[in-house]
Amino acid sequence: MAQRRMMSDKVIKTDSFMEMPHSTKTLYFYLMMEADDDGFVSNPKTIMRMVNAVDDDYKILIGKRFVVPFESGICVIKHWLIHNLIRADRKVDTQWSEEKKQLVVDPDTQKYSLNKGLQPSDNQVTTKCPHRLGKVRLGKVRLEQPTPSDDGGFDTFWKLYPKKVGKGAAERSWEKMNPPIEVVIKQIAVAVDSPQWKKEKGQFIPNPATWINQKRWEDEQMEVTSKYSKYDN
Repeated sequence: MAQRRMMSDKVIKTDSFMEMPHSTKTLYFYLMMEADDDGFVSNPKTIMRMVNAVDDDYKILIGKRFVVPFESGICVIKHWLIHNLIRADRKVDTQWSEEKKQLVVDPDTQKYSLNKGLQPSDNQVTTKCPHRLGKVRLGKVRLEQPTPSDDGGFDTFWKLYPKKVGKGAAERSWEKMNPPIEVVIKQIAVAVDSPQWKKEKGQFIPNPATWINQKRWEDEQMEVTSKYSKYDN
């Protein structure tokens, strides 16, 4: 494995990346440093402990599609071929051949994606984060539900939501509405890349409390349980 890693501005200077918490970005950088020459990381949980990251940091990276997890507990950096393209005579092939068989490379964007034609069953595609209490869908990838110590998922919502105003009001609204965190994660992942939220530097992003009170996770145009696959990148 190479001892140096490159990082592309095409990935780390995007709004989607820069809006993540510092702890999440730090985790991503360390995953990058520990990845093999094909972008696979064998010990993401160990790295999480090493950099004092929490489960939510890993979930955000999955939710924003910066990493792809596998049943085996390893993960792969989705944009690896954008960051690092290693000469064939210097590259050491990954030992994770079974997981690599599940991936395809978009010839235009050079991004990894799960091969839908070889997609494992729902019972197979899981992450292995600690404190598992169940699974929730995120497109074709599963995330762990918040643990009882999470306050019902509000911390995850707050880290993901790009407009950080009125936290107290948002938390009260969250407790009142008790939205399904798994759907909220997916809706926000779609919304942050939408033209409506991107235009005029995010001027039209609703305040967090407003978004919760209006049950915006139920918006038809943001429906993800049956239509989310078309947003995969």
